[in-house]
Amino acid sequence: MTIDLTPEQRRSRDIVRGHIVFAFGVLILLALAWLLIKELLIIYVSALFAVVLMPAVARITEMKFYGRHLSRPAAIFLLIASVVLLVGIFFTVGLPPVLHDLNQFSTELPSRIPEIVARLNHLPIANRLGVDAIVERAESALTATASYLVVSLPNWITHLFDILTALFLCIYFMLEGEHAYGFFLSLFPPAPRHRLDCTLRRANEKIGKWLLGQGLLMLILGISSSIVFGLLHVRYFLLLGFLMGLFNIIPIAGGVFTIALTAIVAALDSWTKMFGVIVFYLIYVNFENAFLIPRIMRTSVDLMGLTILIALLCGTALAGIVGALVAVPTAALIAVLLDEYAIRKDQAVA
Repeated sequence: MTIDLTPEQRRSRDIVRGHIVFAFGVLILLALAWLLIKELLIIYVSALFAVVLMPAVARITEMKFYGRHLSRPAAIFLLIASVVLLVGIFFTVGLPPVLHDLNQFSTELPSRIPEIVARLNHLPIANRLGVDAIVERAESALTATASYLVVSLPNWITHLFDILTALFLCIYFMLEGEHAYGFFLSLFPPAPRHRLDCTLRRANEKIGKWLLGQGLLMLILGISSSIVFGLLHVRYFLLLGFLMGLFNIIPIAGGVFTIALTAIVAALDSWTKMFGVIVFYLIYVNFENAFLIPRIMRTSVDLMGLTILIALLCGTALAGIVGALVAVPTAALIAVLLDEYAIRKDQAVA
């Protein structure tokens, strides 16, 4: 027995079926994304770095060499060759002294822990602080950290193929990324397409300027702290200066952690060195906030320190060091999208 349906009932039935099919399709896509999460992460990292590097490629193509402009493939090759050269110089000249200091620090630390305890026990409030218990926990933490680094080193070697894959994908994104970007925009109607295009280009500009400014601040702090620590004759000054610059990407917490570590190392020799280290950091922080940040970050749309810190924590929890590497650019992208489609939605409707 068949039941005749009215046109409205058939339309309602078709809509329900469409929603069911769409829901199953979303579930299948989520399942595939979960299975391919590693590959999707590599693709995302490659695309993100390609977006960040494209302004540099565009500037190279605008330059004239012997009266001619370089093509995009030639500009990409020149950029990658320059990056490889700089990385090679760093690993050849800069990294060995840092590794030497790190190895010496890890070797001498167990024998110097009693000296730390003796110095701290001379303080008037040592009994109240429970110095012995604190040092014992710190020693256990350092031992666990060293063991983790030794165990995890083979795992990093196995990721070499993933790094090479990401590198080649990044090159292809720079070569053919505009076609993929155009295809992505073509999936949207004309009016939303134009708005999304403007939003993504604004996000790209924000990411590039923030990375450039933050990289300059990290470089300035790393070089200046290495020079000052060397003049103060602080042990392992190259390692400590390198850590100061590296951890400067984390607002407030990174600086506090590294200056505390440096102060402890300096205090092993004398209280005067520790005082000099703390004075240098206080002077630098005021100089950075008053002079460097207003000039280096003047044209960029800054992210709040809390936003950066939360992004780094979430990125590290989700994907380890790779997640931390792309956390801040991703936070900048999300901030621009939220600003356009959540905060300014009333303007779009009007």
